[in-house]
Amino acid sequence: MQVHELSRTEYEIGIGGLDVNVPIEQLPVWQDYEATIPGRSPWGFAVICEGDEMLAFVSFVQYETHGYRYLRAHHGPVWTVEPTPELEAAALDELAAFVRKRDRHQVFMRLAVKHELPITSPCLSTLPYDTTVIIDTTGGDEAILSRMKQRGRRDVRKALRECELTFSDETERAIESFDEYYEIMVETAERDGFTPSPAEDYRNMLRILGHDHCRLFAGRDGDRVITWTIATISGTRATRYYGASRSGAARNLATDRLIYFECCELGRAGITEYDQMGIGSEFQPATMGLNTFKTKFAKDGVRMIAPDRDVSIKKAFYRALQTAKSLRARLRSARHDQ
Repeated sequence: MQVHELSRTEYEIGIGGLDVNVPIEQLPVWQDYEATIPGRSPWGFAVICEGDEMLAFVSFVQYETHGYRYLRAHHGPVWTVEPTPELEAAALDELAAFVRKRDRHQVFMRLAVKHELPITSPCLSTLPYDTTVIIDTTGGDEAILSRMKQRGRRDVRKALRECELTFSDETERAIESFDEYYEIMVETAERDGFTPSPAEDYRNMLRILGHDHCRLFAGRDGDRVITWTIATISGTRATRYYGASRSGAARNLATDRLIYFECCELGRAGITEYDQMGIGSEFQPATMGLNTFKTKFAKDGVRMIAPDRDVSIKKAFYRALQTAKSLRARLRSARHDQ
């Protein structure tokens, strides 16, 4: 097995010949977007081969944080075959050797790895998931509705009757100014307990990925935005990447109707699958609270995916980071118990 570095053009030709929907994060244009975020920069592209057979392609972005660097391959490698544990382990060994030889500064790489292997470790940060929900958007509006769980159909029909918002694709409007949408993201973050990215990150995402790869859908009450979603597109698959909504009694109705609107609009545009981007599982119990809401839109839509895992490059340095993380967790627990 060998790993070969590819130019951007070589990589584009390689993934262009694959009979799969390449994840948006593994398209070269995603590197262009991430390059606008402080602390991130394109690192390169590679192919994993066995003789003349190309087994997988991977696009890496470099992250710099807390004085060290690591590589991230969101939803990569992109495999041309179904990897066995043995094949995945061999590929990761070769990738680690490739990175170590090319760049001595990288501490670890974070990739999507299907199997739990001796070479992998749980992610030092982020909440990786191994289960998601895929909505089938084929067959038209009624067919989309018919494939929902009973609760999903009930909630969407109620939203269609009672939610009086106007829904539309507002991608171009959001590129011109993201201010009104960001106000709602800040409100959502305060309500749900997370820190939003800077407003320019969302606007750059729309601007750089372009209309072929990224859309913003919104619901308005007159001139006032109430709820919105950023959906990414790659091939015939879309992903519900970000969402925000104002607080209030009608929030659930607005969100249900918006998601149904998105499914119908994407289906009319030739999209066949709409990924809801992660639910909880035994692997990631922290996000179990998402399951009831997301699964109601697709009664047969739950899918297993390869979760993010870390592979150390500088083993001693990585162990030190693990020790520091464990110490921080113990200190937080001690303060909580006081």
